[in-house]
Amino acid sequence: MQLKLNVVDQSPVHGSHAPHQALQLTVDLAQACDGWGYHRYWVAEHHDSEHFANPSPEILVATLAARTEKIRVGSGGVMLSHYSPLKVAECFMSMESLYPNRIDLGIGRAPGGSGLASQALAFPHRPLHGDAYAEQASQLAGFVRGDLPANHPFSALKPVPDTQAQPELWMLGSSGGSAEVAGHLGYNLALARFINPAACHPSIFDKHLQAWHAAGHKGSPQRMLAIACVCAESTEQAKFVAGTAAYRKLSMQTGALEPLLTPEQVSDSYRVMPESQKAMFDKILAEYTVGNPDECLDEISQLAKVFGCDEVALITVTYSQQERLDSYRLLAEHR
Repeated sequence: MQLKLNVVDQSPVHGSHAPHQALQLTVDLAQACDGWGYHRYWVAEHHDSEHFANPSPEILVATLAARTEKIRVGSGGVMLSHYSPLKVAECFMSMESLYPNRIDLGIGRAPGGSGLASQALAFPHRPLHGDAYAEQASQLAGFVRGDLPANHPFSALKPVPDTQAQPELWMLGSSGGSAEVAGHLGYNLALARFINPAACHPSIFDKHLQAWHAAGHKGSPQRMLAIACVCAESTEQAKFVAGTAAYRKLSMQTGALEPLLTPEQVSDSYRVMPESQKAMFDKILAEYTVGNPDECLDEISQLAKVFGCDEVALITVTYSQQERLDSYRLLAEHR
């Protein structure tokens, strides 16, 4: 089966454009990727973020579905601990009614932002911090599929009149903590290797599959691997461009958050870094898929084989929108 390439877009606040343009740049990139033959386009959810501009995946998914033609669009993901499962089901089933067979509903356990943001999102109640995640995910699946148990207090509710409008259900994970929950509840699984590659092993998919079969679900679940990737015409240029993303992740670890830096600024900063920080930067960059098109596609193919999946999603954070467009375009052209 041919490997499918997908996009996970965190809607970065590119230094090349004003912050208020970030969401429009996501629309532009989605339209380009639709034309280049990418299979899925997912948008992330972040709150109180300096680097990422999308706090409302349901709004952006609906916009992208309206502005594209063939590509599947969805959330990667909705941070379910903040929301009512019924409301999430209503939003995504409505979108599936409008754009049949094109909507993916991916959910995650993480807060997607600061503790203060979680408090504000939960007000006047207290944040759940993922404590009820499995129960929320179960309820959400029940609403979407229309199969809540007869004795469930919400079993009489219909999120939308047409219960055939069922988006694909996906659960996001990065270290295996959600794999068994996803399998038990019948969610497909997307592994976010870009978050913590060291904790992301192929065995996580095995745990998911075992839980899927143990729960009696029919067929086999879909699986996807999400990786950080920067592609350019040459290996040297790709490493140079990828410095922006690596430095952003380094700044998160050191607590010195800054707006996205240009590759030139990153190079200047690298030269004066302490050796310990240089080692951290080098490690982060080595965990990304970075290179010319042939190098990137070869590594993507190898990772897909190791993880036993036929879908790989690419997360590309760059200083400029043009660098991001070029990365996705080059991979599509050289497949």
